[in-house]
Amino acid sequence: MGKASILVVEDDADIQQLVSYNLIKSGFNVTCADSGEEALQLLEQEQVDLIILDLMLPGKDGMEVCRVIREKPESAQPPIIMLTAKSEEDDIVSGLACGADDYVTKPFSPRILIARVQALLRREHDKILEEQRSDEETISIHSIVIHRGRHEVLVEGQQVHLTATEFTILEQLAARPGWVYTRQQIIDRIRGYDYLITPRAVDVQIFGLRKKLGEIGNCIETVRGIGYRLKEKGW
Repeated sequence: MGKASILVVEDDADIQQLVSYNLIKSGFNVTCADSGEEALQLLEQEQVDLIILDLMLPGKDGMEVCRVIREKPESAQPPIIMLTAKSEEDDIVSGLACGADDYVTKPFSPRILIARVQALLRREHDKILEEQRSDEETISIHSIVIHRGRHEVLVEGQQVHLTATEFTILEQLAARPGWVYTRQQIIDRIRGYDYLITPRAVDVQIFGLRKKLGEIGNCIETVRGIGYRLKEKGW
């Protein structure tokens, strides 16, 4: 993972220099803006991983800049740390309510600010990893979406309630569309959910699964003398 890019939005030159120096010293790439308008222009031109945003700015203040950023698509919404001289509870609540992820009040310790930056970046990184894992846990084919982690099946956006055995059969078929599974392979996969499963019982489960899936259930094909498969395409 490369260096994180931080945008510092601060009109006080001394504070801007102090923050930038400590961020660079800690291994971050830093871009600075003296006003809210300049910050929004920079965000249109380059991608940043986190914003340190002063509350009191000329022109658009920090609250307004924060609201504008939070109206953008989620992919263009980096974490925001509000930097403010105002430590009153109402100001802190207002800053968080308009979309800031954290706040640091002036005067501040550079070490604490860096620690807050690192914590937010870790949280954002963990969130991305979790989303990637979630994508891997999801199978989408035809108009069926199977979420393994939630044990949930959607057909054209509508939830379909399956038994544990039906879910396991559908997951097995959907994981390798076009691949033919014998009844014995299906039994081996679902053993533990229902130890009484027999080849004939698999046929009954498939029948019930097709019925619950509705019209899309026709994509589960019977391969005579072998078993079942989910159509790879053509639905």
